[in-house]
Amino acid sequence: MHHPKITVSADGRGIVSQAGALLLLETLRATGLSRGLSAGLARWRAPRAVHDPGKIVTDLVLALALGGDCLADIAVLREQPDLAGPVASDPVVSRLVSSLAADGPRALAAIRAARAAARERAWALAGDASPGADGGLVMVDLDATIVIAHSPALATRS
Repeated sequence: MHHPKITVSADGRGIVSQAGALLLLETLRATGLSRGLSAGLARWRAPRAVHDPGKIVTDLVLALALGGDCLADIAVLREQPDLAGPVASDPVVSRLVSSLAADGPRALAAIRAARAAARERAWALAGDASPGADGGLVMVDLDATIVIAHSPALATRS
């Protein structure tokens, strides 16, 4: 996956509304996850398809990371071609998701294999600078806020 150079500036010329996604895209590139997903999901690419299934899954992950909660939220990436490149249409995305779901165990195995290889590459890239490289504990600080919500419609369902 190649992304053109994007310059973000405060002068109004270098505006990218989803600039936070750039870090994720570069992480996908550096770890090889985007290549791994493309290779692992190649069997689900339809004949004469324009869009790579690995890129579509990557775009869905980015849309989710940017706050999306449904397939159609991939449109936020479609509006930023300098950031995300070509993004598949909603029907193409929906067909791929249906195809992957129909072959769930094999699709999940391909995605998990790509993630495992990328995780291994990330730790290798970090080398001695990786957390826990000295044999010490890796601290994970989690914070959460409890939100209590009540819906009468849900309360009456049994």
